[in-house]
Amino acid sequence: MRKPTTAPMEPSPIVYVIDDDASVRAALEDLLASMGLQVRAFASTGEFLAHPRDDAPSCLVLDVRMPGQSGLDFHRSMASHDLHLPVVFITGHGDIAMGVNAIKDGAIEFLTKPFRDQELLDAIHRGIGIDRQRRRDGDALGALQLRWGTLNAGEREVVAGVVRGRLNKQIAADLGVSEITVKVRRAQVMRKMEARTLVDLVRMYDRLQAAAP
Repeated sequence: MRKPTTAPMEPSPIVYVIDDDASVRAALEDLLASMGLQVRAFASTGEFLAHPRDDAPSCLVLDVRMPGQSGLDFHRSMASHDLHLPVVFITGHGDIAMGVNAIKDGAIEFLTKPFRDQELLDAIHRGIGIDRQRRRDGDALGALQLRWGTLNAGEREVVAGVVRGRLNKQIAADLGVSEITVKVRRAQVMRKMEARTLVDLVRMYDRLQAAAP
């Protein structure tokens, strides 16, 4: 009797903290560790970039004003470093306009010191949830791309016709093949892509197209 397979356990979430104030870093490390969260704390963005990051759901707690590169400037440059972590800003020198701009740029929260511990914890847990979903979506897209890679050129041509709403006989005429050949290729596509319906197949194709460079 086959034993049921179990999904691999997700790695524990990690909170990255970047703040040039050692006392703030220590306080945040104590707070987050007391909640059972793993913490990696850094004094600068450069120090953070130089450190290898774990493959786990994560959130970045980022000070706004630091010597050298500011937190706001680093946030805007994260995509160029292939960093897509949810960001929670903390600052003792913020204003409303700064907070609005940070949120517009994609930060999930902008907290002005002194803030309540629970405010920070709520924002971090929300950020971890966002990153967890991003990772799941990325895994699903990767699996979809692998399945697409199993299709041969003829099968992909049939998919192109299907998503345009062409009938089998029309696709056959377009490609200069028999309608039976189109039906066979279409069945192969459905099997390889693990698509239950044509609607599923179209959605898969649209997602692949949206992710294409």
